[in-house]
Amino acid sequence: MPTLTARPSRPPCPPLPLRQALPLALAAVAAFHLAYAHRALSALIVVYLYCLLRLAWTSTWRQAFLLGLGAGFACFAPRLAFFWTIFGPAAIDFWLLLALWVALFVVLVRAIRVRLGPFAAIAAAPFLWTGLEFFRSEVYYLRFSWLSAGYVFSDAPLSVHLDGFGVYGIGFLLMAAAAVVHALHRRWVYIAGAAALAASALFLNGNLAIWRQWGLPGRDTPAPYVIGIQMEFPDEDEVLAALDEAVRANPGVDILVMSEYTFAGPVPERVRQWCKARRKYLIAGGKDPISGTDDFYNTAFVIGPEGEVAFKQAKSVPIQFFKDGLPAQEQRLWQSPRGAIGLCICYDLSYTRVTDRLVRMGARALIVPTMDMENWGAAQHWLHSRIASVRAAEYRLPVFRVCSSGVSQAVSERGQVHAFASVGAHGATISDMLELRMAEGGHVPWDRRLAPLCVAVAALVGLWLAVERSLGWSRRRRSR
Repeated sequence: MPTLTARPSRPPCPPLPLRQALPLALAAVAAFHLAYAHRALSALIVVYLYCLLRLAWTSTWRQAFLLGLGAGFACFAPRLAFFWTIFGPAAIDFWLLLALWVALFVVLVRAIRVRLGPFAAIAAAPFLWTGLEFFRSEVYYLRFSWLSAGYVFSDAPLSVHLDGFGVYGIGFLLMAAAAVVHALHRRWVYIAGAAALAASALFLNGNLAIWRQWGLPGRDTPAPYVIGIQMEFPDEDEVLAALDEAVRANPGVDILVMSEYTFAGPVPERVRQWCKARRKYLIAGGKDPISGTDDFYNTAFVIGPEGEVAFKQAKSVPIQFFKDGLPAQEQRLWQSPRGAIGLCICYDLSYTRVTDRLVRMGARALIVPTMDMENWGAAQHWLHSRIASVRAAEYRLPVFRVCSSGVSQAVSERGQVHAFASVGAHGATISDMLELRMAEGGHVPWDRRLAPLCVAVAALVGLWLAVERSLGWSRRRRSR
């Protein structure tokens, strides 16, 4: 009688030969660029994350590292081509440094797979991804957050999702979804992946009007009428002419806002006297010199209707490699006649440790004077503009961001852009009724607690692997 032999079971994800890994790396790059190209394709970021995770199943750590580095470079360099305009050939180093974090993720997941098995690697992937992304974006010296996975949804109506999960929480959840798909048997991967992609598109991009209204409070004060004027390095006469024109066209305006570095020093006397004569508030960027030194603070000045400096806030995180002043010694809120407003300057909006602090202090809106030079190119301006929509949706606070050369934005607490001035539109204005949140201010999403935990997990994994490798070398030396 013939005997039946059991078919040997296959591991959920067998090792990946190089001939399959290369197309996966290319698919990751294609999915990343398509996701950033149009809001209707933003859910393709899940495919990008899945492909990166799958690269951790390569045969050697060198293959994992090089494929991750190559995929990261091909994703970041085209999107950050303006680095070449700013830094010249040194831009290649910055592109490689950003790509290194992608390679590190692939290598760490692979190391866990080899030592602890595939399911441990799959379980660790969301924590490692979020920890590395948060550290790269917020913690170390060359921090840069603009191409984090969550920012791809900045054009989508995400208020109900971002204010719950946060930009890093979205990345955690999407990598977790990719990991679940990866854990399934191979024959179900593509079906489950297509279903997850469709669900993500519906959940993240759908016109969820009822959800977007959920949890939004009423107002307890009239909304101030705010106008932003987009000008790059104007002289004093140009500023006064632009202010006169803005008030002539909008006599009921309460607050006028101009960009970072509108002035080369404090706000000039003639401009302060203009505020006194017109009884208007003006927020404008300038330099606050430090007595007895050549240093200064990059500062947003608030000039009151008496012509006095009613408030000022220095930039918390000056840009690396630029003469951008000293870091602010403290953060405070401007107690405007209509309520507490947080001021942050340009790049500060990219850092949650800056904006979270303002929100926890009770900010009811954020006003952001910004310097985006025209010769940096339209790609830089549009990429930078994603930050404002995400922050507004995360905190459920309005954000009013005025750039030197674009893209200036008035963003509602739902993350929807009410008004904008495009790239290079010198002298263009944006206006909005800045609907301040009630006295309790905004809401800090839960990923601000999750992300530091993920950093700790990634650090412990890296330390464990380093110690294990060191002990392995020691044992091999003793055995010789």
